[in-house]
Amino acid sequence: MKLTLGFSPCPNDTFIFDALVHHKIDTEGLKFEVVFADVEQLNKWAFQGKLDITKLSYNAFTHCVNDYVLLDSGSALGSNCGPLLIKKPNTVLTKESKIAIPGKYTTANMLLNIAFPENQNKVEILFSEIENHVLEGIVDAGLIIHESRFTYKEKGLYKVSDLGEFWEIETALPIPLGGIVMKRELPLSEQNKIARVLRKSVVYAFANPNSSADFVKYHSQEMEKGVVDAHIALYVNDYSISLGEKGRRAVELLFKKSGHSFENILFN
Repeated sequence: MKLTLGFSPCPNDTFIFDALVHHKIDTEGLKFEVVFADVEQLNKWAFQGKLDITKLSYNAFTHCVNDYVLLDSGSALGSNCGPLLIKKPNTVLTKESKIAIPGKYTTANMLLNIAFPENQNKVEILFSEIENHVLEGIVDAGLIIHESRFTYKEKGLYKVSDLGEFWEIETALPIPLGGIVMKRELPLSEQNKIARVLRKSVVYAFANPNSSADFVKYHSQEMEKGVVDAHIALYVNDYSISLGEKGRRAVELLFKKSGHSFENILFN
């Protein structure tokens, strides 16, 4: 029996999962059926319990903790890696301004709610289309994530706020963006294997950074190599190997700010 595994085609995800998917490590007999999707689609599927193992936004995870448990490896946390609120230089923002967001259940949207609670005129747009919607004047501002962080300036767009920086100043903790979860109903023996195999995949990726190059390039579409490398460097770090004490505190605080309990969410 294959376990369904969902993650995005973004470089940070393909980088950490390459060794697992292509059996460059011992997968302890586990077999995976990989499903690629945008993070907000993965979030919505998690609410439906569609996948056995999945990447998802930490904000989304607060809504499905009864069905999924968080793995210690594979998370995207860090400093200077949060979502950015951007606009055209001459646009004046008010509380009525229309803002494009990459999904209602993304951690980016949760941070926007915390930093700018008055701005609720939002429209959900695929993350890769947000810059164009701002440039074309379809929206007044956009909340960008992923590789858009590296391209908005050259397109003539202006940063209003770095919401990751906002979080870090407020909390003195890394920003928890996304994590890897697995179904609670899976047999404990399989859960233990999944936890071990995922960690081995991340460790392998760090030890052999060029090994995943073809897999990453294939799924990164037209992204320039410099952007791909910067993307991986930004979102894959020591917290991806293990949350550690500081990473756990960051996730716990995010849960508290969203009004949810942190108890029993992490697989041990």
